[in-house]
Amino acid sequence: MMKHVFACLDGSASTIAVCDYACWAAQRLNTPLTLFHVLDEQRYPAPTDLSGQLGFGSQEALLNELTALDEKRNRLALQHGQNMLDAIQRRAEENGLQEIRQQQRHGSLVQSLTDVEADIRLLVIGQKGIDSNDSVRMGSQLETVIRAVRQPILVTPKQFRSPRTVMLAFDGSDTSRKGVKMLAESPIFKGMPIRLVTVGNNDNDTKAAIEAAANHLREYRHDVDFDIISGAIEPALHQYQKQHNIDLLVMGAYGHSRMRHLVLGSTTRKMIQASDTPLLLLR
Repeated sequence: MMKHVFACLDGSASTIAVCDYACWAAQRLNTPLTLFHVLDEQRYPAPTDLSGQLGFGSQEALLNELTALDEKRNRLALQHGQNMLDAIQRRAEENGLQEIRQQQRHGSLVQSLTDVEADIRLLVIGQKGIDSNDSVRMGSQLETVIRAVRQPILVTPKQFRSPRTVMLAFDGSDTSRKGVKMLAESPIFKGMPIRLVTVGNNDNDTKAAIEAAANHLREYRHDVDFDIISGAIEPALHQYQKQHNIDLLVMGAYGHSRMRHLVLGSTTRKMIQASDTPLLLLR
């Protein structure tokens, strides 16, 4: 079975941008698109049978009425979600997509995504969800999703801008080498100028590693530049990205050892919170 680009949709302000970035990715990857919506179990709990829990009379009647109200609320939420999916599908079709399917599930977002992970080639999700207020720079469930899903995740801002240039945060790790391989081979980056950027000391080992990565990309006929810069990781990368007008940033997300996990976890979080452009995260 062919894997799909999954667009994680919730009706938030990011929904249109998520749709457009997912369409862009699906077209460049020549991959089907799945529009994915989850009714959160905390906002819309599954209907339960409350009969007999508190006894008789008016209490039982009240419980029955509450159960009926919950069921109606869930049905309305389900229909609202379906209406949203239908509207987004029409937009995707207008963007030129032909292979589109819809999935709507009830439960935990993270569990729902891990249940379908085998079908995901790329997950596209908004920086903030429907429950996030304007003062929040990162949705409450996003970090949990990033830690749970092993497939590449494209985190989008509120507005769509077709990526034309890409930058990889390269630190010589296995994840960043995987990023080099993906940049080299994936059709999503075909024809896009690429910059490799390392934040660290400009010593012989660092220079040799980033030069080797750049040469690997050139073997695949990519237009590549590289730089080694200094400073704190998040502000240095974002400053470089703005200076060079780079549309898409690719980086590894989280590590395996506890110390690396904590350091990279903090860096990943800061990068997402400070980003006004899409961020492609690799595991």
